[in-house]
Amino acid sequence: MTKENWKGVLEDCFEKIRLIERCKVETKENFFQFCEFIAEPAFETLSDALREFGLRARWKKEKASLLYLEISFPKSRATQFGYAISLPPNSIQLKLELKLRGRREKNVPFNEWVEPFMPQVEPEKILTVTKEEVIEDVLRRYRDFMIAILTSSP
Repeated sequence: MTKENWKGVLEDCFEKIRLIERCKVETKENFFQFCEFIAEPAFETLSDALREFGLRARWKKEKASLLYLEISFPKSRATQFGYAISLPPNSIQLKLELKLRGRREKNVPFNEWVEPFMPQVEPEKILTVTKEEVIEDVLRRYRDFMIAILTSSP
């Protein structure tokens, strides 16, 4: 390897590092926009609508990489179902995770599982997801969870 070859390799190495760091910053900014303009309004609208069914829902943003919605048991403050959209650490694209948790009764521990968030949507298209699509995803997963606990043995 000549001096000129290794210098090219060195320059290429640091260019790739700069590119990755820039992608990480842009991804965090895009996640912030997704939360602020799509997911948070969806959670707010859904929280209001669930009150009509005796359910309390609240949402919160934890750190800069997690937005969490909790749905309570009917006529209770205790959480029954949780839906959290998160940006995995060191992400260079909006390939989001969905952390779900739920329980059958107030006094039992939560079952928790992780799935891809809207796997049918490519990471570069996440910012085109609508508030209504997020609401539909939450409701679909909540419905599936409730059907599973209502039709399974204790």
